[in-house]
Amino acid sequence: MASSPRTVEEIFKDFSARRTAVVRALTQDVDEFYGLCDPDKDNLCLYGHPNETWEVTLPAEEVPPELPEPALGINFARDGMNRRDWLSLVAVHSDSWLLSVAFYLGARLNRNERKRLFSLINDLPTVFEVVTDRKPIKDKPTVDSGSKSRGSTKRSSDGQVKSNPKFADEGYEEDEDEHSETQCGSCGGNYNADEFWIGCDICERWYHGKCVKITPAKAESIKQYKCPSCMRRGRP
Repeated sequence: MASSPRTVEEIFKDFSARRTAVVRALTQDVDEFYGLCDPDKDNLCLYGHPNETWEVTLPAEEVPPELPEPALGINFARDGMNRRDWLSLVAVHSDSWLLSVAFYLGARLNRNERKRLFSLINDLPTVFEVVTDRKPIKDKPTVDSGSKSRGSTKRSSDGQVKSNPKFADEGYEEDEDEHSETQCGSCGGNYNADEFWIGCDICERWYHGKCVKITPAKAESIKQYKCPSCMRRGRP
């Protein structure tokens, strides 16, 4: 690698491009991919590259490799499994590889940057979910999951903040009922998907952005949010 991605945004861009390539191989170009995975050939791997192209080839010869390597020998099981099951298996291994590359590149990120990187990645459907056409329900965000804000800060696949409060990626369905028990720690109002919310990293309570004077743009620059109550108590 001449110039490795360094920032959260650069690493996420690299992840997204590799993911796009792998998804294309297992969906749009699946017949070509299937044909290249001849069980009579040597151990083959599926690579997704940062320029959004994919490749079925032998693993890198250098030891240790420049980047974590994808699953080895994906071609051997091709004819011994149902085609859909085999593609699902390759998809699962590809998801593991994509995550390993992202966090290898992010080895020098701090704790909050790693949380933000995972949050960006987790907003995208996995390769397995795309290949198997699954439509999971978005989990209720918590502070521990690294999802600091609700509502209007969902991201698109290129990492840009979107104003649309609904989940952006196709294949996901938002279940607003699961948030109904959440109340603003300031005004006591119930959760509403059309409003911007932010979670305190100290006490883990959620607040309307307007109640604590935090905008979506301002939230993006906050590494650790401390609510007014915790500020008054002088909590670290």
